[in-house]
Amino acid sequence: MSGAGHLLLPEWLPRLERLTLSAKRRVAGTQQGKRRSRRLGSSLEFADYRLYTPGDDVRRFDWDVYSRTGKAFVRQFMDEQELTVSIFVDCSASMGAVISSAEGERPEGAADQAVHGSPKWRLARQLAASVGYMALSSYDRLQIACYSRTLSARLPVMRGKGSAHRLFSFLQGAQTGGEGSLAAALGQPGALPRHPGMTWVFSDFWLEGGEDELLRALSLLAGSGQEVVLVHILSREELDPKLTGDLRLIDSETHSGKEVALTGKVLEAYKAELERYRHMLSGVCAERGMTYVLIPADMPLRDAMFGVLAGAGVVSS
Repeated sequence: MSGAGHLLLPEWLPRLERLTLSAKRRVAGTQQGKRRSRRLGSSLEFADYRLYTPGDDVRRFDWDVYSRTGKAFVRQFMDEQELTVSIFVDCSASMGAVISSAEGERPEGAADQAVHGSPKWRLARQLAASVGYMALSSYDRLQIACYSRTLSARLPVMRGKGSAHRLFSFLQGAQTGGEGSLAAALGQPGALPRHPGMTWVFSDFWLEGGEDELLRALSLLAGSGQEVVLVHILSREELDPKLTGDLRLIDSETHSGKEVALTGKVLEAYKAELERYRHMLSGVCAERGMTYVLIPADMPLRDAMFGVLAGAGVVSS
């Protein structure tokens, strides 16, 4: 996809093709791919020796070992299989919300936001498109869905770079709206991945149910054999708010409001609570062997991919 209004520039795609998703576990796919499987098969990567038994492929007979030991051994090789990659993109209203300090005020960059949505929503889709394209380039199985309280839109399983246009068009046309609940969305029939694999969730993780809701969602994913990566995307205004004075704050999802006097003390309390919440997300994931990363919405895509995600070990060259 190229030109104005598109998520990924053409020159970005060859760079993604040189990267790979770093799944920690060997995978057991259903078709030949580029991933190391739990099974032994016919790739060129040596795995082990075992004693020869009648019926074995004589081409795997190791004559060097036989000449040294007098015992008949055959070579075994790793079977290269595909990885099932599932992507869930939060499309609740908070992902598309743009924070402004006064009613009717158009923040800097409003023209771009009118085309692409909020910086948070744009980066979430850019990252999802990048991860999805990496999976397709590696001949992995890819499935993707947008969610609020349900899976509002989804694509069936895709494979190969020829499916990239479907991935990009799906994300380009996705819209935000409604209340978000990852646990509720994953609890819908057929929402969870059918095969063990790697699941990515891109969200601001403003969860009404807090830690309890997060634990339910992660338990559902863990129960379906998923290696989970949570990508927490927050706007600069959410990370470091500059609002001051007597304001009425409106929840972008429930549309409920609250009168607040935003003083320096209140903002410090907000930042402390946000830090506690981030540590909770990170800790819950660490306890379950999952990966959590925080990416500010104004971070360049290049830095997010080659800096944050590569640094977390979930993508590699």
